[in-house]
Amino acid sequence: METKAIARGVRLSSDKGRLVADMIRGKTVAQAVNILSFTQKKAAGIIKKVVDSAVANAEHNDGADIDELKIKSIYVEQGAVLKRFSARAKGRGARISKGTCHIYVTVGN
Repeated sequence: METKAIARGVRLSSDKGRLVADMIRGKTVAQAVNILSFTQKKAAGIIKKVVDSAVANAEHNDGADIDELKIKSIYVEQGAVLKRFSARAKGRGARISKGTCHIYVTVGN
């Protein structure tokens, strides 16, 4: 039995999100939440919310026991890129790319 949670369009670089996702892949939910609570990165707080949502989905929809859940899969994909321009010298403009990402978490036994 597997349950999913998805966060789309998160204002976070996908590379920075993958660094945090790699830390909790394959761990139990209790260990993952503990690791995310003490990780000082912006991605940790966002991924913790998605993991909590997946656990709540598993408990409510499937009647799963929270103590037995593990992070089956977690991956971070690149989303749409917000393109902005910054003024530079001599009337030029420099592109600034503000990345977004999608976070997919699957929990199960």
